[in-house]
Amino acid sequence: MEYIPAKTIVNRTKDPSWFGTEYNMNIYRGCCHGCIYCDSRSECYHNDNFDQVKAKADALRIIRDDLAHKAKVGVVATGSMSDPYNPFEEELQLTRRALTLLEAYGFGVAIATKSGLIVRDIDVLASIHRTMPVICKITLTTCDDVLASQVEPYAPSPSLRLAAAERLSTAGLFTGILMMPILPFLEDNPENIREIVDRAADAGARFVYPALGMTCRAGQREYFYHKLEEQFPGQGLAERYRKRYGPRYQCPSPKARALWEVFQEACNRRGLLYTMGRIVTASRRGHETDQLSLF
Repeated sequence: MEYIPAKTIVNRTKDPSWFGTEYNMNIYRGCCHGCIYCDSRSECYHNDNFDQVKAKADALRIIRDDLAHKAKVGVVATGSMSDPYNPFEEELQLTRRALTLLEAYGFGVAIATKSGLIVRDIDVLASIHRTMPVICKITLTTCDDVLASQVEPYAPSPSLRLAAAERLSTAGLFTGILMMPILPFLEDNPENIREIVDRAADAGARFVYPALGMTCRAGQREYFYHKLEEQFPGQGLAERYRKRYGPRYQCPSPKARALWEVFQEACNRRGLLYTMGRIVTASRRGHETDQLSLF
């Protein structure tokens, strides 16, 4: 494990509407899941050798000091630029120890991950949940383990992620699915959308939050197109992307409007939340305090 310097780790979020998070925390840099679509590969993030996971040196002391100096408590997001439950976390336990610091200083947490390792920390998450919101977000773009192995080659399978979601839900934690990104020409079909919603509901999820398309910018785009040609030879997918989207950053599915109707109907049928405001409100139910205003 390579360690890199950091001055602060828990910082004010740029978008507090995103799951109602006031702060953001990334202990690791880089990711080894190998997802071919990952926005964090973009040149603007200056994350060279992205596939190598690095940890921030003296992270726990920095996090402790950051939390101690915050003027008010709030919900801390983690998992935006790297998965907090990468394979190295099993031994290093930096995420677990950071969670115990959040608990000690009275902060909530919103975790995004593709790893089943999150269930290891159910005890700490349940303890935080007694006094502050906890949101467990499991990323899922397809329920097809074979397709997932092509677009997310080193990430845990969708089956394992859904099993983790079920364990989190059974433990009483507010758990849902990040259905993003839904890749145009690969995953943007009604059958995939309905299956994700149904499997999420079967696992006890409270919400599914979607992105019916993807982002694509310099650095990320070139890698993605190369991997499309490598993983799906002879299908001309990279060329279809070039023709439809060119250099654009936002790449919505051509079927986005119709798929939204399918998605909305499926969520309503299964009783799942899918709009940000209602998700945030539900996650904070029972935790409304002077420090936590509703979304």
